[in-house]
Amino acid sequence: MYGNYRGLLLGDAGGGAGSRRPRQSSMLDVEFTQLSECGRVRELNEDYLGYVLPATPEQAHTHGWLFALADGVGGQQRGEVAAHAAVESVLAGFRGAVGGEPHTALLPRLVQAANACVHETGLAAGPSGAAMATTLVTCALRFDRAVVAHVGDSRCYLIRRGHATALTRDHTFANEQVRLGLLSAREAAEAPTRHVLSRSLGGDLFVGVETSDHQVLTGDVLLLCSDGLHGAVPAAEMAHLVAHSADFNTAAQKLVALANQRDGSDNISVQLIRVRSVERVGMYRGRPYRLR
Repeated sequence: MYGNYRGLLLGDAGGGAGSRRPRQSSMLDVEFTQLSECGRVRELNEDYLGYVLPATPEQAHTHGWLFALADGVGGQQRGEVAAHAAVESVLAGFRGAVGGEPHTALLPRLVQAANACVHETGLAAGPSGAAMATTLVTCALRFDRAVVAHVGDSRCYLIRRGHATALTRDHTFANEQVRLGLLSAREAAEAPTRHVLSRSLGGDLFVGVETSDHQVLTGDVLLLCSDGLHGAVPAAEMAHLVAHSADFNTAAQKLVALANQRDGSDNISVQLIRVRSVERVGMYRGRPYRLR
């Protein structure tokens, strides 16, 4: 699976998404690419990626952009169905959301709805879908903010000035033990439970969604990925490859190739989103206004 997009409509540009460059550099402007592969061992790709782009300048302000990545739980039945259902549920909910709803409220609600969708899809499938589950990481952008909501161990990184910072926390049993002070980070990296999820979409009717809000700057890169990538390639190397690649397509290909070279035992998926410019805003009585 591969896709790319550059530029978006702002001001009075008109036309369809990506049809021309924006006329106002002060507005939020992004470019992105995505790539997903099976890896060197598995025959089935249980990862699934998706995005929603604003079709008009008005939608850029009322809804913004959404990126989503899911990793169907390996070893469980119908992981690919769970990943597909989760992402498509979030995308549909985002498209149909009321304009102007804060992403900090919208994203966790959409992820909860995706969890219910996966859970109900599993129940409808009978015994073959009883263990259906998936991770999910989502990132919504509007004005000068990025909101990230996730469940599981698919990650989102912020790459700024060549340095990668994780915006998500793995929901694994090993990581929960680190949080409780029972294991060190080094011990957790080698623990047998490091890949065992403490929460995922589909297991129960409700799930704990972790959400965070971040300011983005011109030149920032957001990287969403499944554990097939971050389990094989350290964050520092990801940031280096992104910074030293000729373009985003090349960067995605290099990241996947390196993960295959290092491991390749799992599906490998990545979304790269570069912030080309931002629109700085403040809030007054719940409504945004432009900062000069």
